[in-house]
Formats: sequence, C-alpha cells, structure tokens
Amino acid sequence: MVKRIVILGSTGSIGRQTLEVIEDLGNQYRVAALTAGSNDHLLSNQVKRFRPELAVLSDTEAAARLADRVSGLGCAVIGGEEGQIQAATWPEADIVVMAQVGFSGFIPLLSALKKGKKIALANKESLVIGGDILKRLGLLNSDYIIPVDSEHSAIRQCLGSAHPDEVAQIILTASGGPFFGWKKDDLDHVTPEQALDHPNWQMGKKITIDSATMMNKGLEVIEARWLFDISLEQIEVVIDRQSIVHSMVEYVDGSIIAQIGTPDMRIPIQYALTYPERKQSRVERFRPFGKTLHFEQPDRNSFPCLDLAYRAAMTGGTMPAALNGANEVAVEQFVGGSIKFTDIAKVIEQVMNNHTVIENPGIDDVIDADIWSRHKSVEVIDELSGRMM
Repeated sequence: MVKRIVILGSTGSIGRQTLEVIEDLGNQYRVAALTAGSNDHLLSNQVKRFRPELAVLSDTEAAARLADRVSGLGCAVIGGEEGQIQAATWPEADIVVMAQVGFSGFIPLLSALKKGKKIALANKESLVIGGDILKRLGLLNSDYIIPVDSEHSAIRQCLGSAHPDEVAQIILTASGGPFFGWKKDDLDHVTPEQALDHPNWQMGKKITIDSATMMNKGLEVIEARWLFDISLEQIEVVIDRQSIVHSMVEYVDGSIIAQIGTPDMRIPIQYALTYPERKQSRVERFRPFGKTLHFEQPDRNSFPCLDLAYRAAMTGGTMPAALNGANEVAVEQFVGGSIKFTDIAKVIEQVMNNHTVIENPGIDDVIDADIWSRHKSVEVIDELSGRMM
C-alpha cells in the first residue's frame, strides 16, 4: 500500500532530505502536501517535481506568487499559518513529517496528533514548550510519534520493547560543535560564520548555532524526557567528537546498547518513514576499522546553555517556553551581528530570571510565555547593545 506523506517545512534541511529519501524509496511513498515559510521559488520546484495535492506558505504574498508558478498542476495553494494546520491534518495523510524549526511547529503538531496522525518528529521545540500539555492530553503515544532527531531515533532503536523499569539511564551524545575545547574568553569573539561551520553535520542555521552553544543538546534533553517518559536525572550528555555513536541506553544490569552509524540524517528520516520495517538505503555505510571511540564530559562552564535547559525543564510550567523563545530571538540576533556569541546564554538567563512561571499551563499560557519571552529578549538585547557601545 502506498504511504502518503505530508512534509511541514519542506524547504529546510530536514525537509529537503526527506524528499530525497522519498525519491529513493520509490513508488510506495507519495508526497501529499508540502509547506514552508516564504520560499516560493524552492517550493514551486518541489511541487513541480513531486506533484502534491496541497502546498502551503505562511507568507501570504509568497503564497500568491507560488499559486502563479504552479498554476495548472492540480495543486491547491494556501497562504497563512492556518494552512500549516490544514496540511498537518490532511485527511489522506498517513505520515506527517514535522520538519519546521522553532515554536511554529507546536500547534500543527498538536492538531495532527488530535486527528490521530502518525508523526515523524524533527521539531524538538514542540515538545520543549508543549510536552507537558501533550502528556496531560494523552497524546504522547510512542505508536504515533517516531523521532527523526538522530539521537532520539537512536534511543528509540536501543530501547526496543524494554520495560521502563529496566532502563537505568539514557546517554545522549553530542558532537561538541565547532568550538569543543574552547574556553569562555575564546568564545567572546566568535563570528556567525565560525559558528555555522559544523564539523560533522549539514544542518539549517538555527540548529547549527544551537549545536555550537550546546543549547541543541539541552533542548534534546527536554525532548527525550517527554518522548521516553523518563526523569531528567536519568538523562546524561556525553561528547562524541566523531558523531559515530548517536546515543546509548544503559540498562539496570549494567549493559549499554548503542546505535552506531554514519552521521547522515537520511538514516533516521528513512527509519521514521518506514517504521516498523527497515528498507535498503543508499547512504554511506559505517566501517569500524581504524575507528576509536572516545567520550568526554561537556564543558558546562564555557557552554552554559546546557544547564539553562536542564534548569528550565526542572522548573517546568511555562519556563521551557520562555527558554525556547529567548533562544530563538538570541540566535537570530547573533546571526544578524547584533550580539556576541556569548551573549546568547546571557539573554536566555536574564529572560528566565524575569519569567513568572505558570504551572500546568494550557495552550494559551505557553503561547503567551513565548510572546512575552521574545519581547523581553529584545529588551535585554537592547541593554546589552547599550553596554557594548
């Protein structure tokens, strides 16, 4: 039977690689809908190649241009954020790939899960800000959410059918990014170009900067907590500079099971699409000869974003939403040259220090916390900019 796939965020790094995987898998997989933010040029090329029934751009002006570009191809075009929800709940969809970046993925994810859609989840921020809500709604069902992040895909594979009581801890691996071994003073003058030069992975700008600050690993800690229903105390982060071990699970008897492979996102993407089956892929095979596994502890002093994420998760309520909103703004401002690399953590910490937490939040509460944190981040950045002048 043909599986019909919806991809939210098809013009981003994960979205583009998902389309590559679908093409490699052949005619058993069909693209039903594609969405993006404002890149009408690339999305029009994707529509012409994969012939989905629906294409969505959040930017309404870009959507109008897209409609002209794909006229006559039998593809409906919708503009605006509401279109993202329509795509996420597309009646004929078998799998919805959540490849959007940031807070914008939460409402579409929530909507898709409420409709009983199977999710290939690459949007970790949705669980960071809304994991508590999804759990209370009974929507965190492992039969419906297959993680795409390489680390969480690895954990899922290592866990298998193990009972929760058999798990001692989850070990999340991190590459350490481009600045592993650097100290705080060294990081003060990092440029966006340096931060975007990841040694192992090809990723979008936001996740690459998050990897450089180690916020990405902090967000993944929070994601793992909700995906695998495990306590924060049972999640440890270790550095694997080669990105060979994608993560590990330690069991109560002392056994550790690791998932190892070439650092290529097409592997976890394909696993999520074909689950519970495995199919042949064209990715480069890992060869163990001459390889040496070496693990180190993260430098939490030089890279404080990791501990900020742990702190937000332990506080709970709307604090993770405040953390995420502040991080998104700070990363954008750093890439734009408005703040220093080391200011990213400073902005997040000040926003968190000023946030009034709402416990057991509803959807409106996390939306409000996100909006507040973004406004507060701008205030903090203005203060930092004033001191720098």
